Amino acid sequence: MADQNLGNTQFFKVEVDNETGVKKVLSVVYEALLEKGYNPVNQIVGYIMSGDPTYITSHMGARSLIMKVERDELVEEMLTEYIKNNNWSRK
Repeated sequence: MADQNLGNTQFFKVEVDNETGVKKVLSVVYEALLEKGYNPVNQIVGYIMSGDPTYITSHMGARSLIMKVERDELVEEMLTEYIKNNNWSRK
């Protein structure tokens, strides 16, 4: 029998790899919400503000996918894109 140390806590972290980066997650979630007839902006904002995954449909695996990303990372990505698309410059 293998030596097991049950006194230590194991750490587990789910990381979003390059293939399923934050942009990809948002894209899939957005499309899934559209396909199901929801307003994607309202639903994603509801999820970010509350942390309640039921704002996101399970269609296309969207709910599972969005839960792999921290909510602050979603906000950071959206703000970064907003700033870039509005040609704001760093001062």
